[in-house]
This record gives sequence, C-alpha cells and structure tokens, in this order.
Amino acid sequence: MIAHITQSGLQGEVLIPSSKSHTIRALLVAALAKGESFVWNPLDSQDARSCIRTIQTFGAKVEEISSDQADFLPAGRAGGAVPTGPDAATGPTSPALRGLKITGVGDNPQGILFSAPADVIDVGNSGTTEYLAAGIAALSPGYTVFTGDAQIRNRPVENLLAALRDLGAEAYTTRNNGKAPFVVRGPLTGGQTSIECPTSQYLSSLMLALPLAKGKSVVNVPLLYEQPYAEMTATWMTEQGIQFTNDNWKKLSIPGGQSYRSFTKQVPGDFSSAAFFAAAAAITGSSLLLRGLDMADSQGDKAIFRYLSAMGCRVDYLRGSALVAQASGASGEDDEENRQAYEQACHEGTDSIRIMGPSRAGRPLRGGRFDLNATPDALPALAVVACFAVGTVALYNVAQARLKETDRITVMRTELSKMGAEIEETNDGLVIQPRHRTLGDSALTGADVDGWDDHRVVMSLSVAGLMAEGSTRVHGAEAVSVTYPEFFDTLGNLATSGPKAVRLHSQD
Repeated sequence: MIAHITQSGLQGEVLIPSSKSHTIRALLVAALAKGESFVWNPLDSQDARSCIRTIQTFGAKVEEISSDQADFLPAGRAGGAVPTGPDAATGPTSPALRGLKITGVGDNPQGILFSAPADVIDVGNSGTTEYLAAGIAALSPGYTVFTGDAQIRNRPVENLLAALRDLGAEAYTTRNNGKAPFVVRGPLTGGQTSIECPTSQYLSSLMLALPLAKGKSVVNVPLLYEQPYAEMTATWMTEQGIQFTNDNWKKLSIPGGQSYRSFTKQVPGDFSSAAFFAAAAAITGSSLLLRGLDMADSQGDKAIFRYLSAMGCRVDYLRGSALVAQASGASGEDDEENRQAYEQACHEGTDSIRIMGPSRAGRPLRGGRFDLNATPDALPALAVVACFAVGTVALYNVAQARLKETDRITVMRTELSKMGAEIEETNDGLVIQPRHRTLGDSALTGADVDGWDDHRVVMSLSVAGLMAEGSTRVHGAEAVSVTYPEFFDTLGNLATSGPKAVRLHSQD
C-alpha cells in the first residue's frame, strides 16, 4: 500500500491505542500463571497476535471476551476492578473494552511447559515476542524452534542464547550466525551469567523466566540500553510477588522455584504510538488532546513530551478536566519549569495530555541535544520534528536503533534526505541542521519515500508529509498494522484539510 499525504493541520482528540510492551508482558505472564487471567484493552495488532499464537503454542488457552461480561469476573485480583460503562476507557466516545481470558499453564501437574511445543513458533515481525518468549521456552525439557519474518531473521540473539546456556539450557542458532531461526531446550537450572544488553529485551527475557528455574540465578549486566523497559518488566514481577534483588541494574539475583499467579489488569495507552501524534502537533502548530496516557506508567517513551517541551511545545498534563502540570515550552532544553512539570506529571499520574505546537504561540521549534538511549523508538518521530527546528538537533547515544526492525539511523537519514533534509548520520544517532529557506517555505519537500517495512518509519514519514511542500507518497504503508492498524484512519480524521489529506491506495 501507498500512503498519499498532503499538507494539513490537525485538530481534535485521539484515544491512543494500548501499549504493545505491556500487552506482550501481560500475555506471557498470564500464560505462565495458575488459573484464569483477564487482560482488558490489550493492543490488537500483528505483534500482539503473534504473541497470542506463541502462548497458545506453549499450551495456554486464549478466549476473547467483551466488557458486558465484566460482572462475571472474580473480584480482588491484582490490578483492581475492571471498569465498565462510558468511562471504561478514556473519554465518552471510547469503544467498549475488549478483553482476553487466558488460562495459563501453571496448573499443569507435570510443571511449567512440561513438554515441547507441538509446532515451530513463528513470531512474525515481533522482536519483543521473540526475545521474551525465548527465555520462557528454556523452561521446557523439550526443543522449541523460533523463527520469524526477514527482519526477525536479521536481528541478533546470540547474547541471550549464551546466557541461557550459562543457566543450564541448550540454545543455538540453526545457521550458526547468531540470528533466528534458533532452538532452545531446557530446563533452566539457575547459576550465574553475564550478559550485555544492547536491547533491554534480552534482560527482560531472563527476568521473566528465571523465577521459574530450579535454582537461584545471578545475572551480571555490564551493558544495558533501554533501561525503562527492564523497569517495566521489574514492575510486572513486583506486582506478581516475585522475589528478586537488583543492584542498580548491574547485577540481579533471582531465586528459583517461584510461581506466577492469575490477575486482572487493564493495559494502559502506548506512549510509543502517541509520539507520532505529538510530533505531528509539534510541526503543524496544532493542538491535540491525546487520551489514555498515564505519565505514572513505567513506559520510557513518555519522555517524548519532555523532549518536545524543550523544543518549544506547550504540554498540558491532565487528569479528567483538571490540570496536573503544565510545561509552557517557553524556554529551552534546560528550563526548570518544563522539567518540574514533567516530573510532577510522572509522580501524580494523568489520563490525557494536550500538546500544542509552538507556532500557535508565535514561536519556532528550537534545536537541542537529546540522549535517546532509554527511548530508541522515539528516534524516527523526533528526526522528523528536528527538520522543522530553527537550530541544530542532535539525537545521540542511540546506536541500538540500528538493531530494530531496520537500521533506523540509516533509514531515517536516507528517506528524510529525499525530502530535502540537511541530515547527517553518526555512529550513534543523527544530526539535523536547520534548512536555509525563504520565509514561508516548508523545511521539507514532498517525495516518494520508502517505509522499509518498518511501522515506525512509515508513521514518521507520514507525519513529515503533513508539512512538506507538495505531496508525499509513503510506500509500504501496510507496515503500520504491526502496532497501529488504525493509524491512517485516525490521522485522516484529525486533518483539518479533510480525509483527502491522508489517502491509501494499492501499490498498483
């Protein structure tokens, strides 16, 4: 599919889809638990469905249910009561909650994953599922084979497999190249390992699996990128009553012989998806209300609002109609007001965020330096915003962005250059210079660009098209279905120029 984007402002509000990271962790924990768990408002996307197929292959049962069945759910489980009625999700126009009832394998008398899966596990494009499920597969005494699409088969996995071998499992790649397809066989016995984690998903995999190993495990972590995602996994473990000690993310000690328990939980909104609408508001000078976002949640990509306020955007952090905190965006990157507003919102929590591009207040987007080590998924969206700033923008310390669905550093430099961006690739990021142009001219020019089968690349280039002169054609637009199937419908509904500003048609 090709997305055809023309210039448009935006107006309105968006109910942000549920977090992919939380959804996958919820599915995996529920699959390992004893009894029935209820996951409300999970993300419905290709990645989430890949994870559902994975836990079904492990032996878990998954049943879709609707919010009108909530009255029949058991009360008092972790996560609190399931909300129903018009306020079940954020906003009066929110859809009814969709839920999943998951019967885990923890009740098996033979133990967790007592036999190998009956089939190969194909994770599709879901790297999160691949990595996190690999550790779980190492609990089984049988062989589990993992594969995926072409991108998955090009992503490194050897660091994780080596750690699993240290801890008692058998693990190897079928082509001896450190990438999928790979084979895992347990059981994990515990012990000691050291693992460098250019992706935090390696560590999260061990954290989820090792409580179910036979003995105690000690994991030394000399390198950890994307720490907030490991913190998210730790939060899930703590809520489950799992015992472990954490020495400042340098060493984790995890006793074996523990178990997961069933739960009821609603999945929060996804800050990684919200980043594209926040970026769109920033460059178009629009005001958008983004619903379903809790700043108290552990997702690292909530920092996108700190970055954008540093670049000049006004950010209102809201709970209901009440203002929790406000970052005016009037000063620069080191402005104390913006920092305090962000920290207050993280402490008190929110349910929606309003963001306004600085041109509404007669200000330009400013440049700055942004360390994206903890938030690599923000790089594509911020690279687009940077093209419209009046100062230099450096996105750095994010070399792991090269290990995602694509090498996002090279890809964003390649595609934004086609649109006229003054953009330089470094070893660990991008440097975007302000483009010299006549007053009133756009910083970018519409072009035919390639999404590289990467959902975040497709969404970021589509946002760029909203302010590029002329029209932009984003090839491979169907990749958004990995995490946000409704992205183009939502963007078109927000466009002040009408739905014609965002159109999809076949490659033919």
